[in-house]
Amino acid sequence: MTDQPSPPANGGNRSNGQSRPTALPINILAQYLKDLSFENPRAPQSLMQGQPAPEISVQVDLETTTQAESVYEVTLKLRVEAKAGTDIVFLIEVSYAALLALTGLPAEHLRPVLLIEGPRLLFPFARAIIADATRNGGYPALLLNPIDFAELYRRQSENA
Repeated sequence: MTDQPSPPANGGNRSNGQSRPTALPINILAQYLKDLSFENPRAPQSLMQGQPAPEISVQVDLETTTQAESVYEVTLKLRVEAKAGTDIVFLIEVSYAALLALTGLPAEHLRPVLLIEGPRLLFPFARAIIADATRNGGYPALLLNPIDFAELYRRQSENA
């Protein structure tokens, strides 16, 4: 007795009438660091052994601008502040951007794609810049938790 491969469950038709999910029509033309600031006002005291871990706060801002027909700049701005009590231990401000070409996208989908998918693509790079800056500033590398840009967009839309 030989083993025969079983036919596909849909009778041989692999497409089974369903369309495959299509990729978003996003083309990254360029990505770049627009601005980086690292302040370490309490160094070297803040770097001494036995210092308590600072309290970290993160602020997120997004900007979009039209650069040409179907070409948009998306800028992810992150501000990270570390405090010990009322004293600032370190402050990082990063603006990381990309030029995105969006073609074949219905107008009603433009804003969500720019404000959800754009920063989702940029975040890992901005996160790495922040990790490097904190490490180069004498602290353990700060690895930001992922940000749910869809949830941020939803909340912003509800407040508008």
